[in-house]
Amino acid sequence: MHDQHEPPIRIFIADDHPVVVAGLTSMLGTQAGMTVVGSASSGDEALEMLRTRTADLLLLDLRMPGMNGIETLHALNRAGIHIRTIILTSYETDEDIYRAVQAGAQGYLLKDAPQADMREAIWAVHGGKRYFPRRIAERLAERMMRTNLTARELEVLHMLARGLTNKEIGAALDISGNTVRNHVNSIIEKLDVSDRTEAATVAIYRGIIEAQN
Repeated sequence: MHDQHEPPIRIFIADDHPVVVAGLTSMLGTQAGMTVVGSASSGDEALEMLRTRTADLLLLDLRMPGMNGIETLHALNRAGIHIRTIILTSYETDEDIYRAVQAGAQGYLLKDAPQADMREAIWAVHGGKRYFPRRIAERLAERMMRTNLTARELEVLHMLARGLTNKEIGAALDISGNTVRNHVNSIIEKLDVSDRTEAATVAIYRGIIEAQN
Protein backbone atom coordinates (compact mmCIF):
# COMPACT_ATOMS: atom_id res chain seq x y z
CA MET A 1 0.00 0.00 0.00
CA HIS A 2 2.92 2.35 0.69
CA ASP A 3 5.18 3.61 -2.08
CA GLN A 4 8.66 3.73 -0.57
CA HIS A 5 9.34 6.94 -2.48
CA GLU A 6 6.40 8.67 -0.77
CA PRO A 7 6.95 10.40 2.59
CA PRO A 8 5.39 8.57 5.57
CA ILE A 9 2.05 9.62 7.03
CA ARG A 10 2.80 11.89 9.99
CA ILE A 11 0.51 10.89 12.85
CA PHE A 12 -0.25 12.85 16.02
CA ILE A 13 -1.92 11.13 19.02
CA ALA A 14 -4.13 12.88 21.58
CA ASP A 15 -5.02 10.59 24.49
CA ASP A 16 -4.74 11.01 28.27
CA HIS A 17 -3.74 7.37 28.89
CA PRO A 18 0.07 6.97 28.67
CA VAL A 19 -0.23 3.21 28.11
CA VAL A 20 -2.48 3.79 25.08
CA VAL A 21 -0.10 6.39 23.63
CA ALA A 22 2.92 4.13 24.18
CA GLY A 23 1.15 1.16 22.60
CA LEU A 24 0.01 3.14 19.57
CA THR A 25 3.42 4.73 19.11
CA SER A 26 5.11 1.34 19.27
CA MET A 27 2.63 -0.32 16.92
CA LEU A 28 2.54 2.47 14.35
CA GLY A 29 6.31 2.82 14.45
CA THR A 30 6.62 -0.64 12.94
CA GLN A 31 4.26 0.11 10.04
CA ALA A 32 5.75 1.00 6.67
CA GLY A 33 4.75 4.47 5.59
CA MET A 34 3.70 5.74 9.03
CA THR A 35 5.47 7.74 11.69
CA VAL A 36 4.28 9.24 14.99
CA VAL A 37 5.39 12.87 15.18
CA GLY A 38 4.02 13.72 18.61
CA SER A 39 1.41 13.17 21.30
CA ALA A 40 -0.62 15.14 23.82
CA SER A 41 -2.50 14.12 26.95
CA SER A 42 -5.30 16.68 26.61
CA GLY A 43 -7.22 18.57 23.97
CA ASP A 44 -5.69 21.88 25.07
CA GLU A 45 -2.19 20.47 24.77
CA ALA A 46 -2.97 18.97 21.35
CA LEU A 47 -4.26 22.32 20.11
CA GLU A 48 -1.13 24.15 21.24
CA MET A 49 1.26 21.55 19.82
CA LEU A 50 -0.52 21.33 16.46
CA ARG A 51 -0.18 25.09 16.02
CA THR A 52 3.54 24.58 15.45
CA ARG A 53 3.91 20.91 14.57
CA THR A 54 3.05 19.56 11.13
CA ALA A 55 1.02 16.36 11.09
CA ASP A 56 -1.14 14.69 8.45
CA LEU A 57 -3.51 12.77 10.68
CA LEU A 58 -4.79 12.98 14.24
CA LEU A 59 -5.81 10.00 16.38
CA LEU A 60 -8.11 11.64 18.93
CA ASP A 61 -9.60 10.27 22.14
CA LEU A 62 -13.12 11.41 23.06
CA ARG A 63 -12.81 11.57 26.85
CA MET A 64 -9.91 13.73 28.04
CA PRO A 65 -9.40 16.26 30.86
CA GLY A 66 -10.27 19.82 29.88
CA MET A 67 -11.49 19.89 26.30
CA ASN A 68 -12.98 16.60 25.18
CA GLY A 69 -12.44 15.22 21.69
CA ILE A 70 -15.45 16.96 20.13
CA GLU A 71 -14.48 20.31 21.67
CA THR A 72 -10.92 19.79 20.45
CA LEU A 73 -12.13 19.27 16.87
CA HIS A 74 -14.13 22.49 17.04
CA ALA A 75 -11.15 24.36 18.53
CA LEU A 76 -8.83 23.09 15.78
CA ASN A 77 -11.30 24.29 13.15
CA ARG A 78 -11.60 27.71 14.76
CA ALA A 79 -7.80 27.95 14.85
CA GLY A 80 -7.60 27.14 11.15
CA ILE A 81 -5.73 23.89 11.83
CA HIS A 82 -7.04 21.45 9.25
CA ILE A 83 -5.96 17.90 9.99
CA ARG A 84 -7.73 14.69 9.02
CA THR A 85 -8.97 13.00 12.18
CA ILE A 86 -9.88 9.53 13.39
CA ILE A 87 -11.68 9.27 16.72
CA LEU A 88 -10.13 6.46 18.75
CA THR A 89 -12.24 5.73 21.79
CA SER A 90 -13.86 3.18 24.10
CA TYR A 91 -17.26 4.85 23.64
CA GLU A 92 -19.75 4.21 20.86
CA THR A 93 -23.04 5.83 21.83
CA ASP A 94 -25.10 7.10 18.90
CA GLU A 95 -24.62 10.67 20.09
CA ASP A 96 -20.83 10.36 20.45
CA ILE A 97 -20.54 9.09 16.88
CA TYR A 98 -22.93 11.71 15.51
CA ARG A 99 -21.25 14.63 17.27
CA ALA A 100 -17.80 13.48 16.16
CA VAL A 101 -18.88 13.40 12.52
CA GLN A 102 -20.66 16.75 12.87
CA ALA A 103 -17.44 18.22 14.27
CA GLY A 104 -15.47 16.99 11.26
CA ALA A 105 -14.02 13.57 12.13
CA GLN A 106 -13.41 11.41 9.06
CA GLY A 107 -13.08 8.11 10.93
CA TYR A 108 -14.21 6.39 14.12
CA LEU A 109 -12.55 3.39 15.72
CA LEU A 110 -12.88 1.62 19.05
CA LYS A 111 -9.67 1.10 21.03
CA ASP A 112 -10.05 -2.66 20.91
CA ALA A 113 -10.13 -2.67 17.09
CA PRO A 114 -7.65 -5.08 15.39
CA GLN A 115 -4.37 -3.61 14.18
CA ALA A 116 -5.41 -4.38 10.60
CA ASP A 117 -8.45 -2.12 11.02
CA MET A 118 -6.25 0.63 12.44
CA ARG A 119 -3.92 0.48 9.45
CA GLU A 120 -6.83 0.39 7.02
CA ALA A 121 -8.48 3.37 8.72
CA ILE A 122 -5.30 5.46 8.64
CA TRP A 123 -4.65 4.77 4.96
CA ALA A 124 -8.29 5.43 4.05
CA VAL A 125 -8.63 8.70 5.95
CA HIS A 126 -5.22 9.95 4.85
CA GLY A 127 -6.28 9.19 1.28
CA GLY A 128 -9.31 11.45 1.56
CA LYS A 129 -11.91 8.81 2.37
CA ARG A 130 -13.97 8.12 5.47
CA TYR A 131 -13.66 5.04 7.65
CA PHE A 132 -16.46 3.73 9.83
CA PRO A 133 -16.73 0.03 10.76
CA ARG A 134 -20.11 -1.43 9.82
CA ARG A 135 -21.53 -1.33 13.35
CA ILE A 136 -20.48 2.31 13.78
CA ALA A 137 -21.83 3.24 10.34
CA GLU A 138 -25.18 1.63 11.15
CA ARG A 139 -25.49 3.53 14.41
CA LEU A 140 -24.56 6.78 12.67
CA ALA A 141 -27.15 6.21 9.96
CA GLU A 142 -29.81 5.48 12.57
CA ARG A 143 -28.91 8.61 14.54
CA MET A 144 -28.93 10.84 11.46
CA MET A 145 -32.43 9.64 10.57
CA ARG A 146 -33.81 10.90 13.88
CA THR A 147 -34.95 14.47 14.15
CA ASN A 148 -32.82 16.57 16.48
CA LEU A 149 -34.27 17.44 19.86
CA THR A 150 -34.68 21.16 20.48
CA ALA A 151 -32.83 22.94 23.29
CA ARG A 152 -36.07 23.13 25.30
CA GLU A 153 -36.77 19.43 24.75
CA LEU A 154 -33.28 18.62 26.03
CA GLU A 155 -34.01 20.66 29.17
CA VAL A 156 -37.23 18.74 29.69
CA LEU A 157 -35.46 15.45 29.02
CA HIS A 158 -32.86 16.17 31.71
CA MET A 159 -35.67 16.82 34.18
CA LEU A 160 -37.49 13.64 33.16
CA ALA A 161 -34.29 11.74 33.91
CA ARG A 162 -34.28 13.29 37.39
CA GLY A 163 -37.81 11.99 37.95
CA LEU A 164 -39.60 15.35 37.94
CA THR A 165 -43.34 15.47 37.22
CA ASN A 166 -44.85 17.65 34.48
CA LYS A 167 -45.99 20.11 37.16
CA GLU A 168 -42.48 20.33 38.65
CA ILE A 169 -40.92 20.75 35.19
CA GLY A 170 -43.43 23.49 34.36
CA ALA A 171 -42.63 25.33 37.60
CA ALA A 172 -38.87 25.04 37.00
CA LEU A 173 -39.08 26.29 33.41
CA ASP A 174 -41.94 28.74 34.02
CA ILE A 175 -44.15 27.11 31.38
CA SER A 176 -47.64 25.60 31.57
CA GLY A 177 -48.41 21.96 32.21
CA ASN A 178 -49.89 21.69 28.71
CA THR A 179 -46.66 22.98 27.18
CA VAL A 180 -44.64 20.47 29.20
CA ARG A 181 -46.93 17.68 28.07
CA ASN A 182 -46.46 18.73 24.43
CA HIS A 183 -42.67 18.69 24.87
CA VAL A 184 -42.79 15.25 26.49
CA ASN A 185 -44.96 13.88 23.69
CA SER A 186 -42.57 15.31 21.08
CA ILE A 187 -39.56 13.74 22.88
CA ILE A 188 -41.30 10.35 23.01
CA GLU A 189 -42.08 10.57 19.29
CA LYS A 190 -38.59 11.68 18.25
CA LEU A 191 -36.87 9.00 20.32
CA ASP A 192 -39.40 6.40 19.13
CA VAL A 193 -40.16 5.18 22.66
CA SER A 194 -43.39 4.33 24.48
CA ASP A 195 -43.29 6.55 27.57
CA ARG A 196 -41.33 9.17 29.55
CA THR A 197 -39.40 6.59 31.58
CA GLU A 198 -38.20 4.83 28.45
CA ALA A 199 -37.34 8.22 26.92
CA ALA A 200 -34.98 9.02 29.79
CA THR A 201 -33.44 5.53 29.76
CA VAL A 202 -32.89 5.52 25.99
CA ALA A 203 -31.48 9.08 26.04
CA ILE A 204 -28.87 8.07 28.63
CA TYR A 205 -28.02 4.87 26.74
CA ARG A 206 -27.54 6.75 23.48
CA GLY A 207 -25.43 9.45 25.12
CA ILE A 208 -27.94 12.27 24.45
CA ILE A 209 -27.87 13.12 28.15
CA GLU A 210 -25.65 11.93 30.99
CA ALA A 211 -26.88 9.79 33.85
CA GLN A 212 -27.64 11.73 37.02
CA ASN A 213 -25.42 10.97 40.01
